[in-house]
Amino acid sequence: MRGIFRELWRYRWRLLAGIAALFIVDALQLLAPLVVRSAVDDLVAGRGENLVRYALYLTGIAVVVFGFRFLWRIFLFGAGRLIELDMRNRLYAHLLTLSPSYYVEHSTGDLMAHATNDLEAVRRSCSMGVLMASDAVIMISFSLAAMVGISPLLTLYAFLPLPFITVAVLGFGRLIHRRFERAQEAFSALTERVREALSGIRLLRAFSREEGIEGAFAQTNRENVEANLALTRAWGVFEPMVAVLAGLGTGIILWFGGRGVLAGTLSLGSLVAFTSYLGMMVWPMMAIGWIVNTLQQGAASMKRLERIFAEKPAITSPDRPKPIPPSRRVEFRQLTFAYPGTDRPALRDVNLVIEEGMTLGVVGLTGSGKSTLVRLLPRLYDPPPGTVLLGGVDIRELALPELRGLIGMAPQDVFLFSATLRENIAFGRPEASDEEIREAARLAGLSDDIASFPEGLDTVVGERGITLSGGQRQRVGIARALLLDPPILVLDDVLSSVDAQVEEEILGHLRGVLRRRTAIVVAHRISAVRDSDLIIVLDGGRIVERGDHGTLVRRGGLYARLHELQQALVR
Repeated sequence: MRGIFRELWRYRWRLLAGIAALFIVDALQLLAPLVVRSAVDDLVAGRGENLVRYALYLTGIAVVVFGFRFLWRIFLFGAGRLIELDMRNRLYAHLLTLSPSYYVEHSTGDLMAHATNDLEAVRRSCSMGVLMASDAVIMISFSLAAMVGISPLLTLYAFLPLPFITVAVLGFGRLIHRRFERAQEAFSALTERVREALSGIRLLRAFSREEGIEGAFAQTNRENVEANLALTRAWGVFEPMVAVLAGLGTGIILWFGGRGVLAGTLSLGSLVAFTSYLGMMVWPMMAIGWIVNTLQQGAASMKRLERIFAEKPAITSPDRPKPIPPSRRVEFRQLTFAYPGTDRPALRDVNLVIEEGMTLGVVGLTGSGKSTLVRLLPRLYDPPPGTVLLGGVDIRELALPELRGLIGMAPQDVFLFSATLRENIAFGRPEASDEEIREAARLAGLSDDIASFPEGLDTVVGERGITLSGGQRQRVGIARALLLDPPILVLDDVLSSVDAQVEEEILGHLRGVLRRRTAIVVAHRISAVRDSDLIIVLDGGRIVERGDHGTLVRRGGLYARLHELQQALVR
């Protein structure tokens, strides 16, 4: 609950204003039974001429209650919405800071559940929870004072069921908390199941796995329903139990109060007013259950959210970053790197210098460490201190946004948003002109494809670029990186899905681009790196060969064998 209280404190003035308006509403509602008591007593005494005045009093109370009820809704419910807004923004911003390894360990469906159901539960606690708690305190305090003023003995009778209500609240509160946590976890699993199915729909159809995945979804859906039914059953028993116990007090009052009226020790108007006050207390007593349920759900969800907020990004800027050096010389110095959670190094004893303006080609078999090498440069994963340098400065000592701002990276597995081609290409530079976007697309070999689309650059590519081929998605990634015009360009096997003719066209366009900047070209195909100033061959995470294309072919090593094999395939 500390997290809930912390959020409430930030909007304390708005909440206090709402509670003040609620106080006025409840106070006026508590006046109504006194008016009714006077009306009943006057009617019994034969003074019917006063009924119009009492009716006007009740009408005036209703009008004022209407106005202040509107105000407390605005203030209390508005505070809950603002808290939800702030927390959703904070959650989204925090998720953007977390390292790739965090998303390996946590499913997207679970994170989506946090951003929807959990935030909704916190909002209810901060709005409905505060409302019901405040309303219960005010109504019980005022009603109790009025009831004691009418008849202390009847008040004692009315509260005979109270200990039983307390026991029910304490017992069911814990049960509801546990079952709500399980329901939230079940919803997370359901969300992740749907996400996986929709993301892999083409694969499911290709393998005719629709029935299998439908069965798996049905099972997950059943578990979600069962978890929610368990919560509903607990709540379904709790609420009527509190209502019955509260209603028991009304029965006791009618029995003893009626006897008092017949005996002449209590006026009929006083019994009517007392019963009205008791009726007003039934809702707060029942609201105790709502309060417990709402606050328990909010506390459970806040606990889940705080686990995310407690996560610290593994990769951050230093407290006192060094200025970006003017040189774009890249150096890997005795680099040995293993991914978090593994003992086997992906790279071993890598020593390499890429002079400013040089193009480096990187080739090797699958799993040799090619992509790992280029992921370390923008610190997508953190290299050991002093092993990767830019202009002679350890990249870990540079501000992260400034470092990444120097590097344009086109990965092999390009992520495209469900937006237009124009928006996807201009993702890194939304302000780019139409001419710049078209030029980047031309250099990436996309011009003919764009011309063939009915809406050109305004064609919507669908989720993850589903309407494009693998080669087209890769070329969009190249265009996106080229549009940044970065001083350091990294192309990570971006031509693996294009045919030889298109590859040759793109390489022809890129030769002029690569000459003007420091570049690293990772490729499986020798043709993509043959014009590089320096080529390294990785095997088992080590550099086993280095040199230009001609030297490596003449050497007869792994590079020469790959070249010979690929030449044979072309023939």
